[in-house]
Amino acid sequence: MSPNYTDANTSQITTELYKEFSVNNYSESSPNGSQQLEKVEQNKDIQPFLLNQPPQLSVAEAIAQILETLGIEYAFGVAGGAIANLWNALSNSNIQVFNFRHEAGAAFAATEAYFANHRPTVIFTTAGPGITNALTGLFAARGEGAKVILLSACTSASQRGKWAIQETSTYTLPSSGIFTPGTIFNYAITLESPDQIPQIFRKIALGLAQPGPFVAHLSIPTAIQTNLIDSLPPLDIPTFSYPPSPETITKTIELLSTGTFAMWLGFGARHAADEIRILAEKTGAAVMCSPRGKGIFPENHPQFVGVTGLAGHSSVLTYMEEHTPQRTLVLGTRLGEPTSFWNKTMVPPQGFIHVDIDPEVPGVAYPHAETFPIQCDIKAYLQQLLQQWEEIPTITHISLPHPQPPIITHAATVDDSPVRPEFLMAAIQKIIVEGSDAVIMAECGNSFTWSTHLLRFDHPQRYRVSTGVGAMGHTATGVLGAAQARKGKAVAIVGDGAMLMNNEISTAVKYNIPAVWIVLNDARYNMCHQGMKTLGLQGADAEMPETNFTMIARGMGAEAVGVVRESDLEPALNQAMVAKVPFLVDVVIDPDQPAPSGGRNKSLAAQGVTTKQINGSKPASFPAL
Repeated sequence: MSPNYTDANTSQITTELYKEFSVNNYSESSPNGSQQLEKVEQNKDIQPFLLNQPPQLSVAEAIAQILETLGIEYAFGVAGGAIANLWNALSNSNIQVFNFRHEAGAAFAATEAYFANHRPTVIFTTAGPGITNALTGLFAARGEGAKVILLSACTSASQRGKWAIQETSTYTLPSSGIFTPGTIFNYAITLESPDQIPQIFRKIALGLAQPGPFVAHLSIPTAIQTNLIDSLPPLDIPTFSYPPSPETITKTIELLSTGTFAMWLGFGARHAADEIRILAEKTGAAVMCSPRGKGIFPENHPQFVGVTGLAGHSSVLTYMEEHTPQRTLVLGTRLGEPTSFWNKTMVPPQGFIHVDIDPEVPGVAYPHAETFPIQCDIKAYLQQLLQQWEEIPTITHISLPHPQPPIITHAATVDDSPVRPEFLMAAIQKIIVEGSDAVIMAECGNSFTWSTHLLRFDHPQRYRVSTGVGAMGHTATGVLGAAQARKGKAVAIVGDGAMLMNNEISTAVKYNIPAVWIVLNDARYNMCHQGMKTLGLQGADAEMPETNFTMIARGMGAEAVGVVRESDLEPALNQAMVAKVPFLVDVVIDPDQPAPSGGRNKSLAAQGVTTKQINGSKPASFPAL
């Protein structure tokens, strides 16, 4: 799925804040100059720079102030001696600082905070392992399409090569890809002199203002952090707009008017939900979405045919085979393996019209399919399409296939334990999805597949999953960032393996963040366990000792309740949702119920994965179908 999209909110915030703090705007001869100078008088923090007084701010303090002008509200990280001065400057600024227990968790939280409030966030780490611990979360941030800035410490020039404590230099860490732009960072640099600050932050501001992901790394040697600077950089950052050309709209109308078409939605289209619904209802087009695109188009709408890819719905393939559209309008998705499995059935006879802000996206997943590529902002594209398409033909479908929820019967015995995963999802749907406005996040693994397959959303940006990196612990820790940034409940549906690997319950307690964890407790890495069983491979151990997460959560200061029977589930979820403090629900689930992992088997088989046949059965690969 494409992480690229136009984030107009971030661009506008960045531009307006820079204009507000620009030195050029504080002139008596400029419009409203006297009022602006009065504002400077009231702001004692930036006054010395703007009135040309002797330097009074350190590099660390200046960085904190500039970050405020970029619209940064939150900084997540783990401190240390090498970054002490910068940590102190952040802590004494208007930026809220959250001290985490692990740098990867801080990076995941920063990523999800960005998606919750559309403002860039900061991650801070000390030298050495502080940086390397954060890399997985930063890799996920870029893959998901977030805008985050890593501030790290590195060894001062005079100490490099001398085995300083946690030495961070080319003697101990590779420079390429960590301290330079590459696959993790869009922009990366080491600040060796205060004179670099204007240029560095101009580039960072430009990166944040443009559409698409932007992950930056600014490494500051310990000694540089206390240097004094003369002035803050004057910056006036333009807004960026990527509208479609008139020719593009004309060509689109021509192509869509020649036959039936479907719409395939990805995460990059989430800001255009209103326009998508109008276009779909005017044309009667069938609509499907990627796992990250759930809710952009209401899943209870009669034109919705299902989720594609991992944990998707068979109704999509039924639609493509029985009601084959002539073309598919693809909006904001890379059509990668988690979204399409590169299934040839998803290719319509006349190909794709593929719209994305990233010009490298269209045509990659299906290189042999006819594709009309369009690079532009999806919302602007749809607005102009609706304005110029005066006589939109209506597609009439007698009956479209829809995802069918499973039939869940009550337990046959009085002792209704353990909890069936599908019963748990039905309770989450009722109590949380339909009964609240909470953001719901699903961890990778079986938590992802059960949630994506069974939960239904009718509003964009209420469901978050990671389909690119898919790191364990992303949701277990990212839920803090989402809850804090939206100033309300965020719920993480996680497996026991992820909670044991990386969680931030203690951090949530410290800052009273209203996070909720629902743990699918089956004492296994169950996607692996079920998969290996399906493959007929024996001897690989995916089990773990039974864990009482209720005791763990309470031991850290959170509230928690354990659930072993289905009849206790709804009261426990209600208790979690009304709690004013961090809350964990530990649900012992049936470990033998196969998860709905969709067409992953066929995808892996096409890539050369072979399996043992069991009792003459067809070859399979995991996750299981």
